[in-house]
Amino acid sequence: MKEDIVALLPDLRAFARFMCREREAADDLVQNTVLAALDKHEQFTPGTNLKGWLFTIMRNRFYSDLRTQRRRPQTIDDEMAAPLPAVDNPEATLALKELSVELWKLSPQAREALVLVGAGGFSYEEAASLCGCSVGTLKARVSRARKYLSEKLQ
Repeated sequence: MKEDIVALLPDLRAFARFMCREREAADDLVQNTVLAALDKHEQFTPGTNLKGWLFTIMRNRFYSDLRTQRRRPQTIDDEMAAPLPAVDNPEATLALKELSVELWKLSPQAREALVLVGAGGFSYEEAASLCGCSVGTLKARVSRARKYLSEKLQ
């Protein structure tokens, strides 16, 4: 199981980066997710979707941490968010920055649905299960997110 988790670390880190925005917070989330998974390994059913199980743990931990942070007063400065790296092409850098800005304007649920289906490679059914919603709800979130990004990035 440990080898399988190690193989999924890039996917976990990518999902964590979309949820957290900050590299350090994403790394902490991945680390806490892996620790929780190893601690609760007996709850995993061999032969089932390990990636889905880990993403569920990560998602639950993220929202739990978010609720905890809301109880603590903090200042959030969007200008301090680290830019996403891009290739040496200035146009690609600008396009990536525009995409990043617009992605963060989406609701957390829409952003999560889009990332799971679009970047995470999950089917609608798997993503709906991870998000705790119906397949129809997830499809609507992805559709609205794609439409919004399409309109904003023309």
